[in-house]
Amino acid sequence: MASSPRIVAELGRPETPEETAARKAESSRVHRTSRTTRNLVAALLVTLAVVLVIVFGVPRGAIPPAEPIDVATEAAEVAASLDRTVVVPDAPDDWTVNRATVDGDGATRAWTVVYAPQRGFVNVAQGFDADAAWTSRMLSGRSATDTTTIDGIEWTVYEISDPSSNANISYALSTPAGADTVMIYGATDADTAAVVAASLADDVRTLREENP
Repeated sequence: MASSPRIVAELGRPETPEETAARKAESSRVHRTSRTTRNLVAALLVTLAVVLVIVFGVPRGAIPPAEPIDVATEAAEVAASLDRTVVVPDAPDDWTVNRATVDGDGATRAWTVVYAPQRGFVNVAQGFDADAAWTSRMLSGRSATDTTTIDGIEWTVYEISDPSSNANISYALSTPAGADTVMIYGATDADTAAVVAASLADDVRTLREENP
């Protein structure tokens, strides 16, 4: 004997086929929505876990500081390779050496040491067989303003009133050294440049004696 249709309490009567189909469809929709939400939450948790592993699990370390540059050692290597005397500046211990190498402006090669004092910068350059215009080219055509004698060596002085238009160079010294020319220049002042100039006096005299 066939069973009677189930009476739905809310309706007080059996469901119609359309109502049964609608109820089942809604139940399926709710189930799918619930499953999708759970899957989304699970995926987010997995992603978060992967990120945490990357952040905390991958070893990290500080970038090692650059090796300090020994100017005397670099100068000896340049002197040996070029078979000529090169100057060796002796700057204060708290100055950092950023570069010590041979470069050039296209016409003159120069042994150049770049220092970073507490303020500004100081370059020391020895122009090999430098022509008469080398200093002017290095200073964008600036003219000399004075002369000064430091430890028995006479230097030509360049005081630059508008350093922003000249690579921030505000002061420079230049002196002939045999066939070469030695320059001290940078964002610096007379007293600071004089400290470096004094350390170069013996080297300048040596170069002048080698090539009077």
